Amino acid sequence: MLLTYIIGIYIAAAVIPAIFLLVYIYNHDTVEKEPAPLLIKLFFMGALATLISMVLEEIGESILNHFISQSNPLYVLFLAFLVVGIVEEGSKFFLMSRVTWNDPNFNYRFDAIVYSACVSLGFAAFENIGYVFSYGLTVAPTRAVLAIPGHLSFSVFMGYFYGRAKLASDSGNSAGAALNKVLALASSVFLHGFYDSCAMKSTSQSTVIFLIFVVIMFFAVFRLVRHESRTDSPV
Repeated sequence: MLLTYIIGIYIAAAVIPAIFLLVYIYNHDTVEKEPAPLLIKLFFMGALATLISMVLEEIGESILNHFISQSNPLYVLFLAFLVVGIVEEGSKFFLMSRVTWNDPNFNYRFDAIVYSACVSLGFAAFENIGYVFSYGLTVAPTRAVLAIPGHLSFSVFMGYFYGRAKLASDSGNSAGAALNKVLALASSVFLHGFYDSCAMKSTSQSTVIFLIFVVIMFFAVFRLVRHESRTDSPV
C-alpha cells in the first residue's frame, strides 16, 4: 500500500505540470474545441515519441562519437542540435502529422498549436516520469519550471508554422505548405538545440545565456499563444 502511494506521488509530480500547461493551451482554443479522443491519442503519441527518441538518440550519439571526440568543444553543439534536437522534435512532428494532417477536425489554425502541444507535453510527461524515478522528487520542481515549459515552447513554434502549412495546402499552395512544414520542424529543432546546448555546457557563461534565453522564449511563447488564439481563422 505504501509503495503504491509513493509511486502515485512520483507519477503525479511528473505529470501534473504537463497537464496544467495542456489545459492552458486547450482553454485558448476558443473557436472550436478539439475532441477529447484525438487529444488523448496525441498525448500518447508523445509518449511513443519518447520511446522512439531513446532508441534513435542512442544510435545518433554512437555515430557522433565515431566522428568527434567528447572533449571537442563542438561536441555538445552537435549532440544538442543534430542528435537530441532533430530526433526528439522530428519524432514529435512525424507522429503529430501522421495523426492530424488529414483529420477533418483540423480546420482552424490554432488547432495546430493544440496538436503540437499535446504531443510535446505527452513527451515531456513521459520523459519526466523517467527523471523523477531515476533522480527522485528533488528534480521535479526544476523540471516543472524549465523542462516541461521548454517542450511546450518548442511545440508552440512548431504548431504556428504547422497551421500555416495546412492553410497553404488547403489553398492549393503546395510549395508554401512544404516550406511551412520545414519551418515547423526547423524552428523547434533550433530552440530545442539551443536550450540543450546551454544546459549541457554547464558553465557560468552558458548558464546566464540559458536563463536569458528561457525568459525571452517563455515570454514570446505566451504572447504568441494569446495572439494566435485571438486571431484564429479557418484553414
